[in-house]
Amino acid sequence: MTAQKRSVAILTSGGDCAGMNAAVSTVVKLALYRGCNTYVIREGYEGLVKGNGDDVSMEHAERDVTYLNNIPLSYHCGDFFRLGDFDGGDSSLSHRYIVKIGWDDVRGWNQMGGTLIGTARCKEFRERDGRLKAAFNLIRNGIDSLVVCGGDGSLTGADILRTEWPELVQELHSSGKISEEQAQRFMHLHIAGLVGSIDNDLTSTELTIGASTALQRICESLNSISSTASSHSRAFVVEVMGRHCGWLALMAGIASGADYVFIPERPPPEDWRQDLKDKLLKTREQGKRKSIVVLAEGAIDRELQPITADMVAAVLRDLHLDTRVTTLGHTQRGGSPDANDRILATLQAIDALEALMEDDPGKPSYIIGITQGRVRRLPLRDSIAHNNLLPEAIKEKRFDDAMKLRGKEFNDGIKTFLYNSIQMDGKALTDEPLTIGIIHVGAPAGGINAAARTAVRFCLHHGHTPLLIQNGFKGLIKGQIDKAKWLRVDSWASSGGSELGINRQLPDTDLDAVATQLEKHKIQGLLIIGGFEAFQSIKIMSEARQSHAPFRIPMVALPATLSNNLPLNEYSVGTYTSLDVLCRTCDMILQSASSSRNRVFVLEVQGGHCGFLPVMAGVAVSASLVYTPEKGVTLTQLDEDLKFLRRRFKADPEDSNDGRLVICSEKASLVYRAPFISDIFGKEGGEIFDSRYERLSHQLQGDTPSPLDRVEASRLAVKCCEFLEKHAGSACAWDPPSAMITMRQGEVQITPVSQMVEHADFSFRRGKEQWWSACEQYVDIISGRLSI
Repeated sequence: MTAQKRSVAILTSGGDCAGMNAAVSTVVKLALYRGCNTYVIREGYEGLVKGNGDDVSMEHAERDVTYLNNIPLSYHCGDFFRLGDFDGGDSSLSHRYIVKIGWDDVRGWNQMGGTLIGTARCKEFRERDGRLKAAFNLIRNGIDSLVVCGGDGSLTGADILRTEWPELVQELHSSGKISEEQAQRFMHLHIAGLVGSIDNDLTSTELTIGASTALQRICESLNSISSTASSHSRAFVVEVMGRHCGWLALMAGIASGADYVFIPERPPPEDWRQDLKDKLLKTREQGKRKSIVVLAEGAIDRELQPITADMVAAVLRDLHLDTRVTTLGHTQRGGSPDANDRILATLQAIDALEALMEDDPGKPSYIIGITQGRVRRLPLRDSIAHNNLLPEAIKEKRFDDAMKLRGKEFNDGIKTFLYNSIQMDGKALTDEPLTIGIIHVGAPAGGINAAARTAVRFCLHHGHTPLLIQNGFKGLIKGQIDKAKWLRVDSWASSGGSELGINRQLPDTDLDAVATQLEKHKIQGLLIIGGFEAFQSIKIMSEARQSHAPFRIPMVALPATLSNNLPLNEYSVGTYTSLDVLCRTCDMILQSASSSRNRVFVLEVQGGHCGFLPVMAGVAVSASLVYTPEKGVTLTQLDEDLKFLRRRFKADPEDSNDGRLVICSEKASLVYRAPFISDIFGKEGGEIFDSRYERLSHQLQGDTPSPLDRVEASRLAVKCCEFLEKHAGSACAWDPPSAMITMRQGEVQITPVSQMVEHADFSFRRGKEQWWSACEQYVDIISGRLSI
């Protein structure tokens, strides 16, 4: 501890979004872990300007505070934030906007939507006098560090406050509102920003807090709309949010299998009405019963004139389609955050706090974003300036520049959507049409049907012949192979499981039979969608090329496994879906544990010998403990963990209704397995707490895949097909090519199977290096295991 403790406050500003509560909770806990005084500011900048009126005393907050290892557990404000002012306005907190907060005051916030500390748009803060009041209230409450979670406007306000800060402090001192000692102590304001926006509209970061949950809400609505549209053979125009950004509309279009999208960055052709008619008419002529058009609220034509939902609906009615318009509105903001938003908010909040601790007057203010798949610090002012280039490009009709500013993934999304939505007339786009086999291998994972769908439509779009291989290599050996048609895969965009059938059988069961079928059906390229078995299958067939000529074709695997255990790969299709299922289950288990009072649940989860799922779920739901195969379980560790649980339950008030969760990988230990751990905790917990065991197994494969899994599956499928098309019959350094499409630091990579072999641990079916291993320590910090 330093002589002068740092004091950290966090506020949420602008439009609310899912994940804000996770960010607030994490900043509070990490600040307390680092020995800081910690505050939340209610109602955004409005609360910062209002402050606490004449009440500057902290006696109400310091009274009856429970400490554990010098960390304040509660200032008795948790119920106020979670339940509201049930004293009818007489609460001591109702007129206080800068509130000191403790560890347990933010318990359970991760799963809650919106922002519990409130948000508001504040005109007064836009004026210098308002910012002067804000500076006074920060100094008055001893706050020297501020985290702001909001959109570009909120973050710009934070940067302006920091820029003006020395002048504001000098003015407050000159007017006698603060002392000389205060002026010296608060000469510098430390600021860090977290980008919270459902539109995903900040160009310098790949994903903003709240965007993936909003996409989830949209796709849930589109799934419901799709069934009624098909029932009545109707057309629907669905308007989603996004004034200057089409990310939600575009990704929802890919994930739901929409027929047409309108986005502001890439207006449709000048004759868009005829273009829309032609494309929808073609799908109807093929036998499709429904038509779905997704429209961003900021959609425009090439002359910058708005394209409204009613205008689109009028075009559809000209085709004599029974048409409905649905505006989703604020339903997109609401609900519990998905797993990705919880994890993203938590990891970015951790780095925001660290950035504050390392800040000095010579450094710029940072926002915490994600680029190249990693949480990174980005200069706030530069990021906002870069973001402002996009509306300028649109205003000046430089749409190509606008698309470049959106980044590679966005542009890949456009290409992916077009392959899936535009049916060509059968004219080959290549001089050498290919026959490409598509097969699922391993275990079901959310998004593998979307991958097969995109692969089929890519092939048809380019004049190739896609062959669907049923039931994995078992089906291939039996000759269960069908020629795919456009409409056959139409509903696969959002379907779970495996439409092709899937199992873990490898080709070496009967290499001769596999080779015979490849030769019989004249397959010139093979796409294998699956997990570790897909990797092994390509390895086996590549090694057998010398003796089996039909294997001398390009082969590529698309990573799809909930275990996320492939070497040299950071993301596998299906992981978002599994984490969503796991988080929803954990929420229900924690509700049960809290209802039963003083109960620990030990939840066993799948994932093989890879701890990715339990660790990332532990981050998302603030689990008390996590056990993984990589670290294993020892008796000494169990004894320390038992002591930790006893301390925590003993420190809870008698009327507390909080339970706790332990997540254990199914292969964390051959001896200390999850049921045994639960029995130990139950026995040794005595009168303090009891324990229950639960297992989550094949449920983790999910029902309807996560929209993020559907989008990434489709994008990776395009990359796979481009690879097969490029290398068919050609020579390269590793000819004939055998590879897996992998994701490393946010970039799609073509990784030769031989290189993956070098980095694979075949005994444990995982990579030798795990990018997520650093996250395990965050679980211990956020749970309090390292500090309480």
